[in-house]
Amino acid sequence: MDLQALKTILLVRDLGSLAAAARALDLDASNVSRTVSAIERELGQRLFQRSTRKLSLTEAGEAYLQRVAPLVEEIEAANEDIAARSQQPRGTLRMTASVAFVLEGIVPLLPVFHDRYPDISVELFPSDSNLDLLAEGLDLAIRLAAAPKGDLISTKLLQTHYRVVASQDYLEREGRPEAPGDLSARNCLCFALPDFRNAWRFRLGDDAPFDVEVSGRTTISSALALREAARLGLGPALLADWLIASDLKDGRLVDLFPDHTCAPANFETAAWILYPSRAYLPLKVRVMIDFLKTEFGRSGN
Repeated sequence: MDLQALKTILLVRDLGSLAAAARALDLDASNVSRTVSAIERELGQRLFQRSTRKLSLTEAGEAYLQRVAPLVEEIEAANEDIAARSQQPRGTLRMTASVAFVLEGIVPLLPVFHDRYPDISVELFPSDSNLDLLAEGLDLAIRLAAAPKGDLISTKLLQTHYRVVASQDYLEREGRPEAPGDLSARNCLCFALPDFRNAWRFRLGDDAPFDVEVSGRTTISSALALREAARLGLGPALLADWLIASDLKDGRLVDLFPDHTCAPANFETAAWILYPSRAYLPLKVRVMIDFLKTEFGRSGN
């Protein structure tokens, strides 16, 4: 039993099917099936229950792979550390994130990344839809959510925080709301997502959180366009701190409730790095993950 075989069965576990693992490895499904069968014969135990429609781990398979996975990951890391001493990571790295996060979070870091890793080419796919990593041939994604869902491996990049902001022109024209509840009577700028559209959540210190119903004549599906509308004085908006940091610093936008914690519906929203499998993590992907976590960590998130 070799390392490649173990990585193959871990990929089958992570992706949930022989066919998906075969596509990721650019192999025939029959080759992957033979690898799994050979390991099962060597162990004398069936690791997967297979049918025409479903593949699932057996009890023995789950116990075995839980113990094997960290060992394989550690061997891979050791191998890559040794390889990194004699060669630079190289290749094309394909990643996706929301349009706003690519523009505000990723693109400004590319000059530093390219200086550090000149043999890695980066292809960015900005999209406000959740692209399928395997179907689109993507190495990793960054998604903002309360918690990652699905079978992808995840690691937290940064905890996101939100602020309710408005332009100085708007405040001079309409007056500053004294409390979050005053927003119910305002023409707010709404983000066209269910968690953002109808109510915003607030908390003052250790007090219990409370929701404020919001509405407005303008609803926008783009975070960048929503920020621009707030800059133009069209109303208060709930926006992520990473998107408006420079606006708050420059005074283009004003934090209306600096003493309150704000959120769309959940205070635990974060930006997550997602990738298909721990068993197959090329060096180019590993260095990008480490780079992003280091750079965003500088801001204290």
